[in-house]
Amino acid sequence: MEAEIQQQIQQLRQQLQQASYAYYVLDAPIVADEVYDRLYRQLQELESDYPELITAESPTQRVGEKPATQFFSIKHNIPLYSLENAFNFEEFAKWQERWQRVARENHQLNLNAEYVCELKIDGSALALTYENGVLVRGATRGDGIAGEEITQNVKTIRSIPLLLNLDNPPPVVEVRGEAFLSLTVFEEINREREKAGEQLFANPRNAAAGTLRQLDSKVVDKRRLDFFAYTLHLDESVGAVPPSPGNEKKTQWESLELLRRMRFKVNPNCQVCYSLDRVREYYEYWDSERRNLPYMTDGVVVKINSVLLQKQLGFTQRFPRWAIALKYPAAEVPTIVQAITVQVGRTGTLTPVAELKPVQLAGTTVSRASLHNSDRVSELNLHIGDTVIVRKAGEIIPEVVRVLAELRPPNAQLFQMPSCCPECAQPVVREKGEAVTRCINTSCPAILRGSLIHFCSRDALDINGVGEKLVQQMVDSNLLNSAADLYDLTAEKLSGLERMGKKLAEKLVSAIAQSKNQPYSRVLYGLGIRHVGSVNAQLLTERFANVEELAAVSAAAIEGVYGIGPEIAQSVYQWFRVPANQSLIARLKTAGLQLQSEVKSQNLANTNLQFAGKTFVLTGTLPTIKRDEAKDLIVKAGGKVTSSVSAKTDYVVVGEDAGSKLEKAQSLSIELLSESELLELLSKP
Repeated sequence: MEAEIQQQIQQLRQQLQQASYAYYVLDAPIVADEVYDRLYRQLQELESDYPELITAESPTQRVGEKPATQFFSIKHNIPLYSLENAFNFEEFAKWQERWQRVARENHQLNLNAEYVCELKIDGSALALTYENGVLVRGATRGDGIAGEEITQNVKTIRSIPLLLNLDNPPPVVEVRGEAFLSLTVFEEINREREKAGEQLFANPRNAAAGTLRQLDSKVVDKRRLDFFAYTLHLDESVGAVPPSPGNEKKTQWESLELLRRMRFKVNPNCQVCYSLDRVREYYEYWDSERRNLPYMTDGVVVKINSVLLQKQLGFTQRFPRWAIALKYPAAEVPTIVQAITVQVGRTGTLTPVAELKPVQLAGTTVSRASLHNSDRVSELNLHIGDTVIVRKAGEIIPEVVRVLAELRPPNAQLFQMPSCCPECAQPVVREKGEAVTRCINTSCPAILRGSLIHFCSRDALDINGVGEKLVQQMVDSNLLNSAADLYDLTAEKLSGLERMGKKLAEKLVSAIAQSKNQPYSRVLYGLGIRHVGSVNAQLLTERFANVEELAAVSAAAIEGVYGIGPEIAQSVYQWFRVPANQSLIARLKTAGLQLQSEVKSQNLANTNLQFAGKTFVLTGTLPTIKRDEAKDLIVKAGGKVTSSVSAKTDYVVVGEDAGSKLEKAQSLSIELLSESELLELLSKP
């Protein structure tokens, strides 16, 4: 009897999944609504009678019964890198030149790669994890390394399958895509909020992001989010076995086709473009046609079609080299430059800022715009008093696009960068080959203030109550000369500051003390090492167990960390060579800050990092150890393991049934190692 019930339940689930796919993904219903409702109720009743037969992929499990109490941060199996932006076609052409140069350096001769162009949906990125074909986790993008786990909310999105349509699914499948609200649904939500006297959402993107963070999945379900899938990972990096026959993907286009087969909704307006001119045609066509779409899009994502070439090009410290977002121009408005001021950042960078006559732009009042550097000012030929055109770069940051020289008043004064720092009056420098001008006085008050504000910021030590004004007061009062001085503050010392009562002072001292519990990665980020963002700090602390280990290794060993480029590696290495920075670390350690990872890793004393700066490729089946185990051994010895062979590869470790990687290694005369030879090298002191 139970076997018959189980078969009946399975049949109902298949019917409902097919009907849901046809309705929400294909937009071609195959059953009437009342038929769907009747089948759904039958399934509900059977599962109610036989709760032991309920499974996670059942259509009845899309909406949770109880609201969540909170969301938890989880690390992504594969980082969600953001995309580099191009704001015109000239910038796009320069991007193509860059990746082609990298390809030439890696001896890739085919530089006429075809592209896949996809509309850039204005929504909220999601990472989906499937195990054996079943959706087990949904997460927000977060900072790219970690996001919030919102699986129950993700399940309410009907265009996301709970079960992949694959006969033999890999153990792990990672899918990336964009959750969004259609314009019709967005308008309906705002009408309902207006009737209820609630604040309206500014745009569909904000509404989608806010919806995904609702604790009650029933609320999320009512808002009818949609989803377009655009990236598929079926590889060893997430523990999956090689794709089974029929699941191989050699191009981005094949990935999109496989996503469709899996029953994901893929944007129908994607296109393969075989040249720069074709990309331009696609971009220009959708510049006007996007206004007829039922959802918001703010640009075109261009990806190199070849998956092999994508792997060979890899990533910079922030972006994939093989993809770029070609954005459409934002709204532009004219205004007048009333003055130009110069700000000094925490790294000493001097940035000219246009003080504008306030103007409305994209829903906000804009009164200031960065001019970036002196080259940009010279390029604009900017005078104080000029009428300029302002827009929001990426629809967020105001920037001056051009000057209307014909409207320039006769007494307008040409702006020139100062020769001395406006904060400390010391001479400034501009290094050869750099566009920026810097103050190099480490005692400059602006550099000190900027470094302290960064150290206390939300993504670093997150010291509540320490803002710009308070930092200014503490620096002026000589209470702070470095970040370590924060931990010497007492309520008595603070009580002399303006508007600082006893209770507030005690609260601030308590917040500073609590910051000692922040993890090692946040402390490293808070140090303000040039080029080291929060994501890179996380990568470094995962590889080097404590700050002493990181300070002792070579630049080559730092560069061996996946995602860390030579510029970042050199910056980190040089930072730890400065005596003042060594003193800062010693004081922070004495104060009790976390300067080691919670996860115990191999100590520097137990390894000579004999593979530091060396790049390895593994191919074929090794006789006694798994490839993942071999990879771990190489990485722990300071080496770097990549998936493709190039002129930069030092060794190729060869097992049985080695394929094209072996042939390429032989053609490039790269040293080949057997498993025993690899282990012998590892055993040498």
